[in-house]
Amino acid sequence: MERLPGLHQPLSDVRRWIAAFREGEMRFARGEQVWAQGTRPPYLFTVLSGVLMRTRLLEDGRRQIVNFMFPGDFLGLQGALDGEMSHSVEAMTNVTLCAFARGRFFELASQQPQLSFDLTWLAAHEEAALEEHIVSLGQRNARERMVALAVFLVQRGIDTGLAPGGVLQLTVTQGQIADMLGLSLVHTNRSLQALRRLGLVDWTLTSIRIPDMAEARRFARLDTPSSKPRPYI
Repeated sequence: MERLPGLHQPLSDVRRWIAAFREGEMRFARGEQVWAQGTRPPYLFTVLSGVLMRTRLLEDGRRQIVNFMFPGDFLGLQGALDGEMSHSVEAMTNVTLCAFARGRFFELASQQPQLSFDLTWLAAHEEAALEEHIVSLGQRNARERMVALAVFLVQRGIDTGLAPGGVLQLTVTQGQIADMLGLSLVHTNRSLQALRRLGLVDWTLTSIRIPDMAEARRFARLDTPSSKPRPYI
């Protein structure tokens, strides 16, 4: 992967170890499932390219989108420790993943302490992102939730080279926004129109643009993001 502002690669000797340890690459088309909730996939993955979403399905068919994953994110750590996956993962774009055998996870952790630390770092930052999402669901109003989500997506796009010029080209339907933010479709549509009129977020079916990131952060009451690049395994 080319050098990107939001990612840093391990040292060359660790990269060589990863190259020998990994099982190869897998590709999924937009809309394909990487794995389904309740299954035991044989692999863990690093996202090499593309965007995915992690979802949780209730028995009656209601769906919660938990988060979105970008290049550099590590998929399946929960299953490596707990067995069956509690969620599904679906490709939102065409994606390429680097596959690691799930059964060899502890070999990776024991033989490469730096990678083990990096995985802990990634897990901690995913927990922080989920914490921010819980705050949105519990305390932010609809417009603030939507701006917070747009800032998260665009910033991850900038950091991973997917948002040239600050515009993230990503198809996110209003239904998916509603499933992420706990809103009705009507409320989602009205909020999107209001944010466009206010000049805070221009969110169309295929792209997300934030004219003033600092103002958007103030509106959603978001903290300044960490400038430290994410580990890339």
